[in-house]
Amino acid sequence: MTGFGGTLRGVDFPGGVPLTDDAALDWAADDFGHVVRRRPVGVLRPTSADDVPAAVRLARAHGLTVVPRAEGHSTGGQAQAPGGLVLDMTGFRTVHRVTSEHVVVDAGARWSDVLAATLPLGVTPPVLTDYLGLSVGGTLSVGGLGGASHRFGAQTDTVLELDAVTPDGVRVTCSPTRHPDVFDAVRAGGGRRGVILRATVRLVPAHTHARCFRLRYDRVGDFLRDQRLLAAERRFDHLEGRARPDGAGRWSFRIDATAYFTPPAPPPEPLAGLRDRREAADADTATYRRFANRMADDVAALRVLGPWRWPHPWLTVLLPDATVEEVLTASLAGPAVGGNGVVLVYPVPRAVLRTPGLRVPDSPLVFLLALLRTADSAPALRAMVEDNDVLRRLCLAAGGTTYLL
Repeated sequence: MTGFGGTLRGVDFPGGVPLTDDAALDWAADDFGHVVRRRPVGVLRPTSADDVPAAVRLARAHGLTVVPRAEGHSTGGQAQAPGGLVLDMTGFRTVHRVTSEHVVVDAGARWSDVLAATLPLGVTPPVLTDYLGLSVGGTLSVGGLGGASHRFGAQTDTVLELDAVTPDGVRVTCSPTRHPDVFDAVRAGGGRRGVILRATVRLVPAHTHARCFRLRYDRVGDFLRDQRLLAAERRFDHLEGRARPDGAGRWSFRIDATAYFTPPAPPPEPLAGLRDRREAADADTATYRRFANRMADDVAALRVLGPWRWPHPWLTVLLPDATVEEVLTASLAGPAVGGNGVVLVYPVPRAVLRTPGLRVPDSPLVFLLALLRTADSAPALRAMVEDNDVLRRLCLAAGGTTYLL
């Protein structure tokens, strides 16, 4: 089926007739990855949350898969609906209520919208993704991991309540104690187990400043050892690591460790006992708002220069502690990331990951490994996609799980 002809001709969906023009279908058949293209038969832009349950029921009656989409930051077609109906959720961006303990926000709002509403009250979501331009519903549909996950788990672990629509078109308010089966299905459900309309997310007190340390390593063993130590001792509020090529065929490693504070308290210096090359370390201080939104300037530049629109054959996996060094070493031997991407590596204790839908290795400590590559040519794209297939099989054989299916 190439359009809403046939069985759906003349069917009026709540919120209007689904869009079937090439511009709408092409938008819904693409995502940030620009690797997978799966065209739906229509795009529906609901005018109110009340339109969504009826639309889901009507689509189901006609045998159509329904997939919600907001920013479309997926990289493997996860927000696409081949032969189905895409719900454009970008019109739902209201932050409804902020208290000292929680925020109530529409699924189409960006995390930057949330932070802008909470910081004036001195509170923040416990876990933020590196890039705040992602939608609340989008990250809650996959889990939502970030540098604070070693303390607080995934973003889905900080959700108190959801307003959602089940796959059979029933609108449900759910929580750990109210319709917990729906609550557990929708969180990290990939948008296939229900549509998130609104979320109530826990908030924590926000410090005003962030002290950011960049610790450098030549040896992968020392790099991973110190990440384990810092995660276990919870010295820092935000903890991430990355690998970078040095231009001579070798790789170096860096831990980005950030501690929050509020003047007049002095900035902390919790670096004792680490094995980094201390002479190469550096640090700076920024406001908490600036730190949380640190990718904004880089993304703006990438949009202007063009690479933001290039293909992004990303691969993100979760690995058991026992095999992370082996898999990381093998990953770095593949098509070089070079100046066209980033390799992220950071630990998360399994005990803080409590979302049933988030597939996690059976290991007390797991490592996120993300190969965030950008392909600047068709041959580079083919090589990276093929390399991802090899690495995905290696990760699964090593007891790992794929973060984004």
